[in-house]
Amino acid sequence: MTVAGFFRLAYNTVTAPRDVARLLIAMNLSSQVLWLAFALVIVLNTLMFTLSLMLMPADDLFGAVLANPTVFGAMLAVSVAALIVAVTLCGRPLGGQASYAQIAILVIWLQALRFLMQAVVALIGPISLFLSGVLISAASVLGIWIFVNFIDVAHETGSLLRAGLVLLLAVVGMMLGLSLVFSLLGVQTGGIPGYV
Repeated sequence: MTVAGFFRLAYNTVTAPRDVARLLIAMNLSSQVLWLAFALVIVLNTLMFTLSLMLMPADDLFGAVLANPTVFGAMLAVSVAALIVAVTLCGRPLGGQASYAQIAILVIWLQALRFLMQAVVALIGPISLFLSGVLISAASVLGIWIFVNFIDVAHETGSLLRAGLVLLLAVVGMMLGLSLVFSLLGVQTGGIPGYV
């Protein structure tokens, strides 16, 4: 994919999320390509998160743990993988048809867009914290809307409300599961769930 193609697809994701979801699913990428793309977005988001902390040091909420890129990357990888599994499984009781690979490509693409948004925030943040905060809030709301549409297309729920329910169940289940796992490991998650 060219740089122009990436930005065109990013724009289309905002204006026509359902069409982009169908396009991504229709690519029918192999598991090897999906794993490579997964690793790439985790590395890119980890680098961007680390850069953001360097430009705008966070308070004690993140702590020393998340300041370590290796630890943050590992936790982000686990969180994103858990989200893929949760969205796939939570759609099944509601008649969902999506496979793990179909949900994976959609989540990976959203993580690629998150990297793009984080880059914009990193540029704006040092100039205006207020503007970057507004941008983050708007991107979060827009991201949820896009993901609900993605889920509706992938699971063929036939209803955005039902797709929204799938997302809600998935996020709650994922957060409960990860909180239990991380607490057993003695790791404080800080802002990871919100970052995913």
